[in-house]
Amino acid sequence: MSLARNSVFARVLIAALLASASAFAGQLDPASLVNPLVGTTNGGNVFPGATMPFGMVQFSPEATPVNLKRMIAAPGGYEYRAKQIRGFSLTNVEGWGCAGASGDVPFMPVTDAITASPSKDFRHNYAADFTHADEKAEPGSYRVKLGNGVQVALAASTRMGAATFTFPAGKTARILVRTSDSEVGSTAAHSQIDRDARIVTGSVTSGNFCGYIGTEDRRPYYTLYFVAQFDRPITETGVWKDSTVTPGATTSEGATGFGPEGFPEAGHGSGVWVGFGSGGEVRLRVGISYVSEANARANLEAESAAAKTSAAAPGYEQVAARARDAWNKQLSQIEIEGGTDTQRRVFTTALYHATMTPTTYSDVNGEYTGMDHKVHRIATGQSVQYANFSGWDVYRSQFQLLTWLDPKRGSDIAQSLSNQSQQDNGRWDRWTHMSGATHVMNGDPAAAAIADIYAFGGRAFDAHAALQSLVHAADVPTKEDLSHDGCPVECVGQRPGLDQWLKVHYIPAGAPAWGPAADTLEDVSAEFSISALAGHLGDTDLQHRFAERAQYWKNIWNPNAAPDGGYFMNRNADGTWPKVKDDNDKAPHDFTPSTEDGFVEGSAAQYVWMIPFNVAGLFDQMGGRDKAAARLDRFFYDAKGAPAVTKSGPLHAELDNEPSIETPWLYDFAHEPWKTQQLVRQVLNTIWKNAPDGIPGNDDLGEMSSWAVFAMMGFYPEIPGRAELVLGSPLFTSVAVHRTNGDVHVIAPAAGTDTPYVQALKVDGKPTSKTWLPESFALKGGTLEFDLGSTPNKSWGINPGDEPPSFGAQ
Repeated sequence: MSLARNSVFARVLIAALLASASAFAGQLDPASLVNPLVGTTNGGNVFPGATMPFGMVQFSPEATPVNLKRMIAAPGGYEYRAKQIRGFSLTNVEGWGCAGASGDVPFMPVTDAITASPSKDFRHNYAADFTHADEKAEPGSYRVKLGNGVQVALAASTRMGAATFTFPAGKTARILVRTSDSEVGSTAAHSQIDRDARIVTGSVTSGNFCGYIGTEDRRPYYTLYFVAQFDRPITETGVWKDSTVTPGATTSEGATGFGPEGFPEAGHGSGVWVGFGSGGEVRLRVGISYVSEANARANLEAESAAAKTSAAAPGYEQVAARARDAWNKQLSQIEIEGGTDTQRRVFTTALYHATMTPTTYSDVNGEYTGMDHKVHRIATGQSVQYANFSGWDVYRSQFQLLTWLDPKRGSDIAQSLSNQSQQDNGRWDRWTHMSGATHVMNGDPAAAAIADIYAFGGRAFDAHAALQSLVHAADVPTKEDLSHDGCPVECVGQRPGLDQWLKVHYIPAGAPAWGPAADTLEDVSAEFSISALAGHLGDTDLQHRFAERAQYWKNIWNPNAAPDGGYFMNRNADGTWPKVKDDNDKAPHDFTPSTEDGFVEGSAAQYVWMIPFNVAGLFDQMGGRDKAAARLDRFFYDAKGAPAVTKSGPLHAELDNEPSIETPWLYDFAHEPWKTQQLVRQVLNTIWKNAPDGIPGNDDLGEMSSWAVFAMMGFYPEIPGRAELVLGSPLFTSVAVHRTNGDVHVIAPAAGTDTPYVQALKVDGKPTSKTWLPESFALKGGTLEFDLGSTPNKSWGINPGDEPPSFGAQ
């Protein structure tokens, strides 16, 4: 063998050994495969800082705006393209949209004297440069060296943050506590320095999620309390309010406001600073609570005690180590083998993002502030009250994933939603942030969310009471349901236009709605979910009644809408079809599939598939399976046959947003499952990446990441309120899902980037040609053995009954 061939052989062997070592390390320490910077640009809106699985604290950098015309860096507080950091806040929410919110109480280490008020321009004053070369983000911890020379290390437990700030020698160590400077402002803020105890305490009142869109949400609805304990003696104090700086003072009070347009104006706000003398380390532990300062202190004390490894108070190192252990336990619930190093990192990062939210909201003593702004305590049998639910997003697959992995957590999530409803006069709001009902988005996603949890095994909550409450909300219009307040984006009712729904059996044009056609399609999924939940609970009368109501989608189907076939569209209350008018149109005109009139974050062409519970019925309306499959081809590919799955215009799929994400699996219903297998694999190989732009759009509190997790395992929970899984193909040679109710094993020896096609499948050792798994598999577990190849097997999954079930009137 020549030296050259020896060299090539050696390089191949080394590469193989490195890949093997990486895979082995990932099994022992799956947190090492996570890249928290994925999704920090391209609209992913995630934050890279330190948090626990479902933690209350998100200790993360707040960056300065990238675009000077914007008031924020990004809704997650951080944008990969940003050049400066203005502080390290205690809270955030993963992947949300609008202009974000939270970002509460940023702590900012500085070395300069405080001469000008930080509130003069709180987006930029006292901000420091940074580079990604000096930054390291890992599950449970975040480190960065700032341009002012300060090295920052952050870690988080569930309700406590820990930090080490290392100041350069010869420079004065100071820390700004920017109490009023929540991401989109505040209406009250108070700070107090206890110099002898080395403690800063305070609170901030905020909210204002999507408040720039309309005045309905331009309001406060939560107060965060904090207790910050420093390890070094405080040698310098000072405060500011608005433009006034007062060295030596110890108390400050004053808010930024939300401004006339929903963003705080420069020149308002308050906070304090503390100094510690010359250089060196300053260590910080800070507890938070949404109930009281006393509870924040109790949270700090309890979680400090839990993190202690010696007589000394725990620091960054101990808290970071515990957080990494927690993340390894969480991520180890799904073990993978095979795939490339990049694919393993994309999968594990998606699982990481999918298991951050909802967030812990109750304190160590079980107290939390409810939607009625009164203090409540978690119910008997409930472990945690959770907060932050983007219902329109997460009902599609994230709640299914969380409950599948941990039925008790799913049950606590369902109970949390039920508690919120009880405290809000029976309204199940579609988007709740802390103790605020923000009403953002459309439809009634709570019904699907509760039904999803029950279907996937979450049974430790009062499901019968939840069902009765959801039925009442679907049957009895409230004054909010009749109101246009907040519309279009923030309609205050749980079921906007419910009176019309009960009368004409769709949401007509002119009713309270964001998009009447889209609201109708969301509402029929809610009706079906109530039917599914009732069926699971044994109430056949309710099951049948709401299954019939779920077919109201047919009332907005216009078979003659366009030359290429029927579409859903707005309909007047008298049954006539109105003209359409998009934002840029000068006058109403005849319907076109590209119209967004009547729809929400999508077009008529993108919403035409949104009947996931009765796909067979939809295909019948389209003229049968073959015609539906041809329409799917035109939807996913352009005229030249190139994939058109994102940013390809209103006639094609947008797999970076929720209205389209169930569509790749529809080929299973059309007896062309090889197209689902190829399409899902292509999407995973192209728009999901191990890079800052690696999430194709808003991650929406983990919803989009949950889609990727399911897709890479080879199946997806297509039908809201039920636990059937429709099949694609696995990306990995082995997947093991560890569950208390029975493990799931996926075995695919030939799995790889270029082998997406199912040649044959065994379920628990028995051959099957079905392109779906029954609810019993999701609930009890089992083994899937895939035979995969590089060419499609067009004889598999094409027989009558092979397609997933559809549910019409019962």
